[in-house]
Order: sequence, then C-alpha cells, then structure tokens
Amino acid sequence: MSLSDNIAKYAVLTVVGLGAGVLLWQAFEPGSTADGRMADVTVPQLSDRATEGKVAFDAVCATCHGANAAGSDKGPPLVHDIYNPGHHSDDAFLLAAQRGVRQHHWRFGNMPPQPQISETEIRDIVQYVRELQLANGITYKQHRM
Repeated sequence: MSLSDNIAKYAVLTVVGLGAGVLLWQAFEPGSTADGRMADVTVPQLSDRATEGKVAFDAVCATCHGANAAGSDKGPPLVHDIYNPGHHSDDAFLLAAQRGVRQHHWRFGNMPPQPQISETEIRDIVQYVRELQLANGITYKQHRM
C-alpha cells in the first residue's frame, strides 16, 4: 500500500469520525429535551398582569421562545439564569422587543424587532416571564463582568 493510499484512508476516517462527533454532540447537547424545549418550566398561579402577559407572549413570542418561555429550536428559554433580573433588566427585555437584539448568548441568530407589540404588552410579558423565573428558582443575581 502506497503512502498516498494511507493518507487517503486516514483522511476519510478523520472526516467520518468528525462527522460522527458532531452528530453526537448535537444529539446530546446540554439543555435540550426530546420535544425541543430547552428547559422544564413550572408554571405558577399567575397575577392578572402576568396572565395578560402570557396571552401576548403566546401570540408573539412563543413561536421562537417556546411555550412557557421554555425555549425551542428557534429561540432560547427565557426561564434561564442568564436572563435573571441582575443580568437582563426589565428594560433590556423591552429594548430587545422594540429594537431587536444581536445574537450573543445563544446560537439562534439575531432577534428581530417586534413592532406589532405595544410597550404595555411587552411590560406584561416581562411580568409573565419574571413570575415564571421566580417559580423556577431564578432570582436577581448581580451581574459581574
């Protein structure tokens, strides 16, 4: 067997091995559930404002952020410690919905602005998300860079 035959054989094995590794990594990526959710979310008894926020969330946000903000294959879970009030303030959610936001924590791409939703509806959504977070042990943690 010539040197070039050995190189070709090892190149093919390397490509196959890398491909298998990527498939396994995607299949067992931390945080994903079998139905596409990225988090298991306990839903508490909601305040009236949060109930209004849930209605708005379901209409506008759930397509990407999943039912009960648990995430999906299109967007991250908002019931996640990275979105605790000390790292992402209520106003950060407001600005993200109004202006969109560049990808920075997750690999879902940029979030486009949501001009169809009012500031009041966004603030109701934030209340909904905050109540979900609290029920799932996510509380204020001071952000340190």
